[in-house]
Amino acid sequence: MAVTHIVWIKFRDGVAPSSIDAHVAALTSLEHAVPGISQLTIGANFTDRAGGYTHGLVVILEDKAALEAYATHPRHVEVATALRQDADILALDYES
Repeated sequence: MAVTHIVWIKFRDGVAPSSIDAHVAALTSLEHAVPGISQLTIGANFTDRAGGYTHGLVVILEDKAALEAYATHPRHVEVATALRQDADILALDYES
């Protein structure tokens, strides 16, 4: 059963647009770097409905085992660690 991994990202005040672009590029690169990802999308929020969260990430993975592998994959850990320095994040996972 596929797993959907949703991340809400709120970049902190003062984070340069070039840094945000670099984070988005790094997150986008995960689709081809981490096995088990079927699809990955990321985009900037354009409404005021997300309580200040500025970006959303949706990753579709093959199954729960792929999610576990994704969570500990060195490239994901590197990208997520850097992201947490500049942003607050919320994550939610469900099977579909």
